[in-house]
Amino acid sequence: MLPATPEQRHRVVAASFGDLVAGVTDWSAPAPVPDWTARDVVSHLVDWFTGFLAAGGVGLEPGPAVDADPVAAWRRHTSQVQALLDGPSATAEFTHPQVGTMPLAVAVDNFYTADVFMHSWDLAQASGQDLALDEDQCAAMLAGMAPMEEMLRGSGQYGPAVAVPDDASAQDRLMGFIGRDPAWRA
Repeated sequence: MLPATPEQRHRVVAASFGDLVAGVTDWSAPAPVPDWTARDVVSHLVDWFTGFLAAGGVGLEPGPAVDADPVAAWRRHTSQVQALLDGPSATAEFTHPQVGTMPLAVAVDNFYTADVFMHSWDLAQASGQDLALDEDQCAAMLAGMAPMEEMLRGSGQYGPAVAVPDDASAQDRLMGFIGRDPAWRA
């Protein structure tokens, strides 16, 4: 299982994603998300989360553009997010117009670190790298999202579920739930 605290969990998940970023050799390779490339996976995480934080009044300093240097962009972005989690603002109330008010660390953990965790699979698949997501974390995330399936699908965040065998791994069940075919290969 991943570490228990938001700052530790982000550190581990972001570092694992960073290892994948560093291992990409073809940034234009297709990703499991329709019409996305490996570069788009990194761009999504950097861009949407910067906007998410800004909507709640938290700014990140601009870094290298993902289009120009995905590795440097990821490193800069993730170091800034980690600094938020390691600093005094982690316990400050964060109010986002769509998700309400909660401590900043909880918002980062629930919305961003979880997204990095899931998109790690996308980047690994796009770049032909091996990745085994933490099975306990996959099972916990799936258990937390399943009761909200209708709302999640209605939001457009996930594609239609992909059927997987009943005895599939927690990773494959999670990927199928969020609309990925666990057998997808670039």
